[in-house]
This record gives sequence, structure tokens and C-alpha cells, in this order.
Amino acid sequence: MLIYIVRRIVVSLPILLTVLTLVFLLVRLAPGDPAVAALGDYASQEAVERMRERMGLNAPLWLQYVRFLGQLVRGDLGHSLINNVPVSQQIKRVLPYTLELTAAGILVGLLFGIPLGIATALRRNTLIDYLGRIFGLTGLSVPAFYLGILLMLLFSVQLNWFPVVGGGDLTDLGDNLRHLCLPALSLGLIMTAYVARMTRSALLAVLNEDYIRTARSKGLPERLVLLRHALRTALIPVVSVVGVYSIVLIGSSVMTEVVFSRPGLGKLMVGAMKQRDYTTLQSIMVIYASFVVIINLLTDLAYGIIDPRIRYQ
Repeated sequence: MLIYIVRRIVVSLPILLTVLTLVFLLVRLAPGDPAVAALGDYASQEAVERMRERMGLNAPLWLQYVRFLGQLVRGDLGHSLINNVPVSQQIKRVLPYTLELTAAGILVGLLFGIPLGIATALRRNTLIDYLGRIFGLTGLSVPAFYLGILLMLLFSVQLNWFPVVGGGDLTDLGDNLRHLCLPALSLGLIMTAYVARMTRSALLAVLNEDYIRTARSKGLPERLVLLRHALRTALIPVVSVVGVYSIVLIGSSVMTEVVFSRPGLGKLMVGAMKQRDYTTLQSIMVIYASFVVIINLLTDLAYGIIDPRIRYQ
């Protein structure tokens, strides 16, 4: 297992470097001049040139790239062009809100999606199956931010059960969970639809395999056949869906944070785009890109845990 983990990490490093390179190029190809954004549209040309020199934008592109990688290795994300505050401090302040929202959305999707997929597979072409498939199609069709607005209108405005906006106090568990509930549901319920549909399809395919019929013919209890033999094999495509949708969920969290006015990387990124704060925008994109690579790595490792044969191929 250790060799498998090391191999997956080694494979992930070139992917991470490629993604960081794309982030570096995209930010520099974006319209607008960072020096003008820092000084304002009415700054003189001389002042703009001095600012470009101070920001290192007059250096050759390859030298800017080397400096960019060097800063990342040292953990230096630069300073905001708007308030000159270190970007790392801003990210450190809002990152816990984004991480907890993403983790809670994934948890909701797994807790509801896998049991729903099992139930619809075991009761194929019954009322439970039909209702589950309708829920799945609905979840695939509704954007996360729109579902968030509907949940806010029902549970916050009409029933007054949860706060309307904000992220809560991280030091107060109760207050934090009350602010987290609706945003996590808006992301998690849509993920539930994806997980439930994939679990149903994978489980239906596995239940027709010869080794399942053999296990039943030996007199094993149906619960043991389902959990130990069928479900473990069916989880491999489910893990793939969870890994892919977790990346989508990170992107969806941007709009969810805006809708619920939650502090987080998404809201910080939108503010940086509006203010043309290129340094902050680049740093946030680096964090998001790192999340994508890490999730892909964890998905590969989960394959090896579920199916040991993958480690030795």
C-alpha cells in the first residue's frame, strides 16, 4: 500500500505543476493592467511604470514564472493590490468556512445518496424506485445557488429556523452549525442525486454477477451478501462520482457563499475580480487548483483501499 501511495503522489506532482502554470498564464492573459488596478485609472504613465517595475511585471515572462514558483515554495502568496494586506492572512481567515462547507456538502451527499441508491436498487420498479429516480432527475436539474435561495425562503424567511446570511462564529459550535446547515444542504442534496443514481446503477449491475448468486446459494444472509460482496464492488464507480462531483462542488460553493453571504474563498475571489486584485485572484486560484489535485489523489487512494487489486496493477 505504501508503494501505491508514493506512486500516486509522484504522478500528482506534474499535474499540480501543470495546473499552476495554467493559473499563472491565465491571470497574466486576463484583460487589464494590475499596476493600473492598484493605482487607479487616472494615474500618470510614470507612476504606472514605477508600479509595474515594483511588481516585477516588466521582467521577462519566464523570470516572473520562476519567481512565482519560488514564492509558492516559500509559502509567500504576495500582498493584496487593494489594501496591501498579505494574501495568506486573508485566505487563512476565510479558508475554514470553505473547507467546512465543502466537507459538509460531501457528507450530506454520502449520508443520503448511498442509502437512497441501495433502497432504489433493491426495490427496482416499485414506488420507492420511482420516487428516487424522480428525486435524482430533479437534483440533476436544479442549480445549487437556486436551491439555496429556495431553502433560504422556506427555512429562514418563512419558518425562521436558521439564519439568513453569514458564516457564524467558528468558536461557537452551535452558532456555526446553524449558519452551515442551509448552505450544506443546498450543495449536499444535489450531490445526493448524483450519488444515489450511480449507487443504484452500480449495485444493479453487481447483483447480477455470478459470485453474488454463489454467495446466496451458500446460505449467507442477504445483508451480508449486500454489504460485504455487492456493495464493496459497487462503491468503485461511486467513489469516481464522489471525486468528480467534489470538484464541481468546490466550484458551486462560490455561488453558494455569495447567496448566503458566507465568508469563504469564493466570496473573496469574487471581490478580487470586481476590484481587479490580480495578486489575490491568482493566489485563490492556486488554492482551488491544489484542492482539485488533492481530491483526485484521495480518489485514487480510495480505489486502492476498496479494491486491493488496483494497488498491484
